[in-house]
Amino acid sequence: MLDGVDALLVHALQINPRVGWSRLAKVLGLDAVTLARHWKRLTDDGAAWTSCYPGPAMALAGHGCLAFVEVDCAGGRIAQAAEQLARLPMVITVEHVTGDRDLLLTVMAPDLATLSRWMTRTPAELPAVVAVRAQVAGSIYTEGSRWRLRSLTAAQTTALTQDLPAPEPPGDLVLSELDRRLMVALSADVRASFTALAPECGASPDTVRRRVNGLLASRAVHLRCEIARPLSERPVAAVVWAQIPSGEVEGVARRIAGMPDVRLCAGITGRHNLLVIAWVRSVNDLQKLETRLSGHAPGIVIADRAIALRTAKLSGHLLDESGYRTETVPIDGWSEPAPSGKPS
Repeated sequence: MLDGVDALLVHALQINPRVGWSRLAKVLGLDAVTLARHWKRLTDDGAAWTSCYPGPAMALAGHGCLAFVEVDCAGGRIAQAAEQLARLPMVITVEHVTGDRDLLLTVMAPDLATLSRWMTRTPAELPAVVAVRAQVAGSIYTEGSRWRLRSLTAAQTTALTQDLPAPEPPGDLVLSELDRRLMVALSADVRASFTALAPECGASPDTVRRRVNGLLASRAVHLRCEIARPLSERPVAAVVWAQIPSGEVEGVARRIAGMPDVRLCAGITGRHNLLVIAWVRSVNDLQKLETRLSGHAPGIVIADRAIALRTAKLSGHLLDESGYRTETVPIDGWSEPAPSGKPS
């Protein structure tokens, strides 16, 4: 389990992943060297990590799309398919799930045409993959960057929130090639310094600082601090596909998004119009989750459900069978599939 300092540290970095050690030490009332040492141990052990990925503002500005891709695998080759798919930079998450699909992927692409090319050239050409189906995400009502451990006081939370860049009013979002390179680099390590990012992305530290702050202020990206699922005291990921009357989707989805154990609530295309992912304490809690969902939305129809047996990749990071991080595959939604089915 996380000790007291670990829990405070992770919660703080979930709120403000790039906060400096000195500022964090002041807010938490702890020594900066102690905090840095705890973070190094957590990351070395694969117990915690950070990531960055495009936010909804990108999709609203026409710069990308998100899809949940169901994969059917050849008999006995699920692990092989999961490993191969997890290595692809357009794939954000890979989970082996129960039910009518073997794997559930979260995939990011710059547009629908690229998503189509990716589906027809990449997973479809892997010998372990039999079939793929996509559900494109519409509105994202909540996602993993908003999930919290809830270890800090209200005053500490407010102090860390105030340190975040002030949001800019909605407007035209123009992305440069440098912005894309920064997003990819930050997906491996959100806490990388401006000085470290500069040579990797081909710009000066001052330019990098200005562009990173701009991406955060425009909400073009989401930063995320994650922990190994067993350390969350909610080690089971439950997936629910639901149908809600069209006129009620917005209100119902926002109420569901406010549930503390819900990690994702998204409108989707296909047979169902809402996808919900929650972390729960046990498999038995899936039924309780459905009951609570029905309480928030009396008209909801639970159309399908699944449990994640294993997560092979989460937010761009490869995990072992226990859910601890082992390696990073930077998220790159602009990576065009090669004709051979291998990432370019």
